[in-house]
Amino acid sequence: MTKEKDKNKKIISRSPVVVVLGHVDHGKSSILEEIKDLKITEKESGGITQHIGAYEVEHQGKKIIFIDTPGHEAFSAMRSRGARVADIAILVVAAEEGIKPQTKEAISHIKKAKIPMIVAINKMDKPGADPEKVKRELSVQDILVESMGGKIPSVETSAETGKGIPELLELILLVAEMEELKADVSKTAEGVIIESYLDPQRGPTATLILQSGILKRNDILGTSSVVGKIRIMEDFQGKAIKKAFPSMPAVVLGFENVPGVGEKFKVFDNIEAAKKEMENLFKPAPEALAIDSDQRVLNIILKLDVLGSLEPIEEVLKELPQEKVVLKILKAEVGEINESDVKLAIGGKAKIIGFRVKADPIAQRLAEREKMKIICFDVIYELAQAVRELLGKRVSSEIVRNDLGKVKILEIFLIEKNHQIIGGKVIDGEARRGASIEVYRNEEKVGQGKIAKLQKEKKEIGEVGKGAECGILYQGDTKIEEGDILHVYIKESRKGEL
Repeated sequence: MTKEKDKNKKIISRSPVVVVLGHVDHGKSSILEEIKDLKITEKESGGITQHIGAYEVEHQGKKIIFIDTPGHEAFSAMRSRGARVADIAILVVAAEEGIKPQTKEAISHIKKAKIPMIVAINKMDKPGADPEKVKRELSVQDILVESMGGKIPSVETSAETGKGIPELLELILLVAEMEELKADVSKTAEGVIIESYLDPQRGPTATLILQSGILKRNDILGTSSVVGKIRIMEDFQGKAIKKAFPSMPAVVLGFENVPGVGEKFKVFDNIEAAKKEMENLFKPAPEALAIDSDQRVLNIILKLDVLGSLEPIEEVLKELPQEKVVLKILKAEVGEINESDVKLAIGGKAKIIGFRVKADPIAQRLAEREKMKIICFDVIYELAQAVRELLGKRVSSEIVRNDLGKVKILEIFLIEKNHQIIGGKVIDGEARRGASIEVYRNEEKVGQGKIAKLQKEKKEIGEVGKGAECGILYQGDTKIEEGDILHVYIKESRKGEL
């Protein structure tokens, strides 16, 4: 029986699927744009007008597929769902900056995905570019490039001048050849959703990458959350196609709702079979986070350009510290920020945050009237930083004691009901006008009060340092005696930390 199955197999070579990762501003998008500009002419593309999450280029007669995701967060979201979608990772490091926090995160994601890596040392056109320093820093992260005796290929690039881009494409093809990438086209078609959004005119739209089988128009598709029938299928340039082959990115219309990024899909005989499978795969959402009545909360409303951005944003926000202030997402959906979002924000005392979207004019006017600020971002990292700052602003201020110094009492000049004039010497730190004091006698606290006035050499002064003698107008109920030690301190309101 197994031999019969093997006979029916039809194994073909497939193109490599590549993901580009690295620290924010190190040039990931610029490299992708340079490859796109170099390899896809306006005539061929018809001008790629919308972000579909992937595109295909040809180099030396062979095709390469690039996943154009919002960054390593989206790649991580796909991997967390068990979807190995990329065959090769390009790690981009800026030549003049070297390893940064997100570089380390990207390295971690690549290692966990267990896929081959190519290092692109980018921004070689910048002053201060030092590729050898970058290589040394990478070696500390257990990334040893070939020029340093390791096995990881590297290339020096500049997205600005185009330097190294052809060599990068050659390296990708070389690594792909060594990987011997294959697919079985006799199998039932299956793959991964890499981008999805709700098109106002065309309805739920998804970009998928096929991993095995052949996908055809009118096929019935099912994921863990949605089913549908392919009524329109297009390539990455928006051209209608009847079939999609392994590694090929395809835009599909026909899902009943928008599927989630990273969800696996496969073809079924009919809608009923797809729905039955979906019920088996679908997991209910986790219970809402319990919030104590005395705990502070930051409510936010998220509006996004595509559904594919939601999961990586949620993943990043989940990592923010929430012990002191809980982050609660009241609504997260695709589309422009509208009037109902502003009204919900007013009622829920929430902040409105947009990712690659803007507010429509009505929403903008209402927000201005209500003195409500709408904040929008194009980079996930910057959005997360802003939310962190908003959480920080909700943290309660803390009253902290700041010890200033100690004064030894040498002489008592005047004693009245609630105050005394005394003379002393600062034996540690400083004494300050307006500061609070604790009175210690024989190392035991006997009272407390305040420095109402401070004098040095019969002149009023704000503070007196160690070693100096001073006169003090003390206010308090405790009678101070010679030999007492005054512990001088102030209480300050300090902004709490997350």
